[in-house]
Amino acid sequence: MALYRRILLVVDLTEDSLGLGRRAAALAGALGAALELLHVVEFMPVEPMGETLMPSAPLEEELLERARQRLNTLAGELGLEGTSWRVESGNVKSEIVRVARERHSDLIMLGSRERHGLSILVNFTEDTVLHAAPCDVLAMRVGRA
Repeated sequence: MALYRRILLVVDLTEDSLGLGRRAAALAGALGAALELLHVVEFMPVEPMGETLMPSAPLEEELLERARQRLNTLAGELGLEGTSWRVESGNVKSEIVRVARERHSDLIMLGSRERHGLSILVNFTEDTVLHAAPCDVLAMRVGRA
């Protein structure tokens, strides 16, 4: 029995995503696990403490389509053309947990940046996911020179 059978890799589509993807693909290959890629598009409020302003439907769909194209390109760069991937919209933290539950993921892999100063007090995505996830969470360091 494999320790992990379904790995969910969460990427933000920055330059760090390729490195994270390589590590996730290597781990999935070593374990014989299925790997699924996830990117979440979150629409932010324009005003502090304001309501989330959803763009018009055509603009929203354009942003989602652009994310789908970038995620498809990333999968190709990683040699994961046959791998399942998805783009969701909504609250990043909630969507990661929801998709992990829905897909019965055994492991969520995501990037984690080093924090300094006041940023230590901010509730980052990996912290929330760690406490709410229905499975193990592996936070990989990114952004180091």
